[in-house]
Amino acid sequence: MTVFVDADQCAAWAGLVPGENESAGKTHNTRCRKSNRVLRRTQAAWAASRTKRGYLRAVFYRAKGRRGWAKAIVATAHKILLIAFLMLRDGTPYRDLGDDFFDRLHPERTANRLLQRLANLGIHLQPVSAPGPSLPQTL
Repeated sequence: MTVFVDADQCAAWAGLVPGENESAGKTHNTRCRKSNRVLRRTQAAWAASRTKRGYLRAVFYRAKGRRGWAKAIVATAHKILLIAFLMLRDGTPYRDLGDDFFDRLHPERTANRLLQRLANLGIHLQPVSAPGPSLPQTL
């Protein structure tokens, strides 16, 4: 893996980085460039998105909600390639971050999003604030 400087260069070589054109201050995203057919196959990304739990499934559904199915598959394939590159370069085993990784990353955003979904269903709840640091803690 010493051929590549970093994981981003590996993904660009594999053709899993979307193109970007800029003209008159406007940015236009374009298709990924053609490259090795074996590397571009998205069966691994599709299989990862169909699992019951896991970080890659969360990556797929997060991207699918914003960009659509086809771009989410390419984004998941890109993430798989980055993970494989880092595993091979560093010699570390794969450790799944879990399907709730993004919820744990920003818990206040998750709580606000869920409260908004409940409000859309007609159920109005008030968020409960966490106790402040001024309360004495008992062991």
